[in-house]
Order: sequence, then C-alpha cells, then structure tokens
Amino acid sequence: MSEDGTVGRGPGEPPTTGAGGAERWIGYLDWVRADVRGGVLALSPEERRTTRLASGWTPVELLSHVLHMEQRWFVWGFLGEPVADPWGDWDVADPEEPDGRWHVAADVSAEDLARRLDAVAERTRTVLRGHRLDEHASLGGRFTQDPPTLEWICFHVLTEYARHAGHLDVVVELARRS
Repeated sequence: MSEDGTVGRGPGEPPTTGAGGAERWIGYLDWVRADVRGGVLALSPEERRTTRLASGWTPVELLSHVLHMEQRWFVWGFLGEPVADPWGDWDVADPEEPDGRWHVAADVSAEDLARRLDAVAERTRTVLRGHRLDEHASLGGRFTQDPPTLEWICFHVLTEYARHAGHLDVVVELARRS
C-alpha cells in the first residue's frame, strides 16, 4: 500500500488497458514468472540452495518446480505432448508419496533452470496465441478424462505462480536479515 493509502501496482504488472484474452494472460504469466525468476537469481549462489523454512525447500528448488509445473500444465496437459520427466522437480517418481520433496541436483545451476524456464515460457506464449481460451485440453497426456479449458489452466498456473512468488518474498526477506 502506498503512503496515500492506495494500493499500488507492482513493477512490470500489465497495463490496465490494452489487449485482453490470450495477450492479457501472457502478460500476467510473464510478470509473475519474471518475479520468481528474478527473485531467485538475485540471491547469492549459496542463498539459492539454503532453506529458511520448516518445509525445507530452497529457492533453486522452487525455480525448478515452477518450470516443471508450467510445462506439466501447458505442454503435457493442454497439448497432450509427452515431456521428459514431467515430475523432474521431485525426488520421487510419484509426488503424492508422503516422503517426496522438491530436488535439484548439485550440478544444476539457477541460471540453467532460468534458461529452461525461458524456453517453457516461450512455449506457453505459443500455446496461448495458437488456441482459444475455451478450448479443452487434449486427452492422453496429463488428462485421461474431463480435461480443463485453456483458460482454467491459465488461472491455475497464475495462482500457483502467485503463491510461490509470495513464498519466495518471505525467503528473500529472511535471507537479507541474516
């Protein structure tokens, strides 16, 4: 909230005017994705791999998670295309396993993950520009029945990014205080 009591827009937020539909979704996804990407890359290499929360995840693991999450929803989910290791952000084959958690190999850097996220982002933009928002996801990839619409997927992915951006804000604040 600003000093005059009004709620301010965050830097990089898409304008209040302009194209709606797919271009609006592209703008908002780009905005929150850049926020998460930038937040992780702004940390030192040591801080990127330091956990500060009881749940145990690190910022680099969060970056890996969001790139896999976005790919799971738009490529594997909506397009129904196979993806190599869709759950590659987890240390178990099934993320529903109770002891599973996010994991990033020691030889994978945040910069590597950021480059991969950039490629996923470009693919998402292509999907959004090439399909109607009311189009249902393909069967056979992530979905075997009742596939959601592309717009539903956009809402879901945006909310997941927003939650994780908030989580990362807390972690960055804790890192700066130490």
